[in-house]
Formats: sequence, structure tokens, C-alpha cells
Amino acid sequence: MGTEPVDGSSALFGAVLGGDAESVARLLGAGAPADGTDEDGRTVLHLASAHGEPAIVELLLAAGADPGHGDELPLCGAAVWGHEQVVRALLAAGADPDAREEFGDTALSLAVSGGRTAAVRALLAGGADPALPDGRGTAPLVLAARRGSPAAVRELLPGADRASVTAALAEARRWAGRDIAEALRAELTRAYGEEAAREPAVRRFEREGEAVVTVELLRGGAPFAGAERGTGHGEIAAVLEGAAATRAPAE
Repeated sequence: MGTEPVDGSSALFGAVLGGDAESVARLLGAGAPADGTDEDGRTVLHLASAHGEPAIVELLLAAGADPGHGDELPLCGAAVWGHEQVVRALLAAGADPDAREEFGDTALSLAVSGGRTAAVRALLAGGADPALPDGRGTAPLVLAARRGSPAAVRELLPGADRASVTAALAEARRWAGRDIAEALRAELTRAYGEEAAREPAVRRFEREGEAVVTVELLRGGAPFAGAERGTGHGEIAAVLEGAAATRAPAE
């Protein structure tokens, strides 16, 4: 994966990687292109957004960077890592909240799948369509139920139709009560083989107030593949059961 700029903006990319807002401001003032791209088509704004650098994002936007430019969208880069302040800045600058990347993912679908509820909230407030499916045709509410994120489910529920509620409820019930770590290890076994997944590293922690389980496969002591999921499927099922009971069948 290349990161070499193709338009003479190498110093600007380096300053962004280093989180050096002062140098970014100086380079922009000296004429460095705010919409500079690397050899893979990623913009300097995407780099700043994915790294969660709101001050640098604001500098680039003020210098004319287009929040919708590039093969990988800055809004998606911010959303997938849960950088709420950057998400809000990009939306305020005119980023399309429902724009799709190459494989059909939207910022909302990425934020939901990653359990980034603050970013989900910011995207919905910025006009993202809560019912717009991802590139595989899966509704955000279903993604949130699969993820095991009760907070995201509650954010998305008001904008979901009955079909999405029904599908999300089925997904939550499918996961409720399961050993999440073992289920993730089984997924990784199917992808990488029994030998690779024999002794995975399992971590349990909280993200944005919700319990998360991460399973990583190690090679030479370093992780090379992994999967994670929340553990709120039982709570989600209860929420969705109540919602399903109040939704009109004709909806």
C-alpha cells in the first residue's frame, strides 16, 4: 500500500502524519496543495481525518480541500475510527453523509459496524439516511444488531422500517447467549485455518461505554488478523421486541 504523494506535497503528508498542525499551516501558506493525493488516490484530508486530527482537518478545509475528493472518502476514514469531531467538521464543510466508497460502504455503515456510536450520532444529526443499506444490502439497524451495540440500535431505531426491525431482531437473537470469543474464533478459523486460529489472543474492554470482545490471531507474537464484536445482543433483542410489537404491519 503506497503512501508516496504524487503532486509534490510530501512534506504536507509528513506533517499530517506527525500531527504537526503548525507545520501544516506553514506549508499550506507556502502553496502546498490542500487536495494533494498519494499514489493510491488517498488525499491528505483523508489521512488527517482517519488519524483524528480535527485542527489539521479544519486547516485543510479552510485552504480549500474538498471533503468529497479522493478514492477513499475523508468522512468514511473519520467514521470508521470514530472521530466524532472530525465527522462533524467534514459534514459542516459539505461532505455528503450518504456518499459511498468503492465497495458501497457509507460512513454510517462503517461507523455502525465498528461500534462507533458517537460518530453514528453525528452522522445522523448531519443528515445521514438511517435506512440506507451498505454495499451488501444490509440495513444499518441490522449491522448494529449484529455488532452487539445497543446504543447504535437506539440511535437508528426511529428511522428504521418494520422489515429492518424484524431482520435486526432475528440477528440479535442469533447472537444472544453465545460465547462471543468462541464465535469469533470460529469465524477466523474458517478464514485462516485451524492451525492459525488455534491459540488466539482474546481481549475484553469497553468502547464508548459498551463491552467489546476482540479476538486476534498472532504470528511471531504480532497480530495479523482479528475480529471484534459487542456483547449487547440480549439487550438489543429486548429493545427490538418492544419496537416490533408497536410497529404497524403495513409500515
